[in-house]
Amino acid sequence: MIFDDVLGNGKLWAVRYDGDTVDILSGTLSKWIDTDYLRAFFTNNLSDLETFFKITNVDKAIFDTVSDATSLACVILDANPDASLNNLFRPLENYRMSEMVLSREKAKGDWNSGHASWLRLYAIKLDDGVFLITGGAIKLTYAMKDRQHTLNELLRMEQVRNYLIDNGVVDVEGIKDLTTIL
Repeated sequence: MIFDDVLGNGKLWAVRYDGDTVDILSGTLSKWIDTDYLRAFFTNNLSDLETFFKITNVDKAIFDTVSDATSLACVILDANPDASLNNLFRPLENYRMSEMVLSREKAKGDWNSGHASWLRLYAIKLDDGVFLITGGAIKLTYAMKDRQHTLNELLRMEQVRNYLIDNGVVDVEGIKDLTTIL
């Protein structure tokens, strides 16, 4: 597992999993603009798309996803160096009321498609305004545990969190130290 400083300013990191040539943020954003991938995904998950979003047209879902992914990428990758990513990421657990070490977070896409966004980036909060992206998914159901692809993201987030804890990383300085060792 390797950790890449995506913006070069220590505020946004992304995991590069063993065997991957690109970090998970780049890979996820690439999938979300790949129309072949999206067509297969929405065809396989059409019942969720219809049930939760009342969308029956796969082409509309593809168009909305590409548009939303592009907007989300611009917000994240073109962030002003002084901007706080705290405005983008929220606690994964909607009911969490207090801060915790290496908390699990999510960032959602925009509402620019006339419906709530189904795009999610998952991250671990390293410090105030500093996040480590662990994955991303198209979430068409209420709970992550309801579908295997979102459950896999939840499990992967926990795997990364445990890896950080096992290696004594509890903040951004720890990940910088770990990155120089690796």
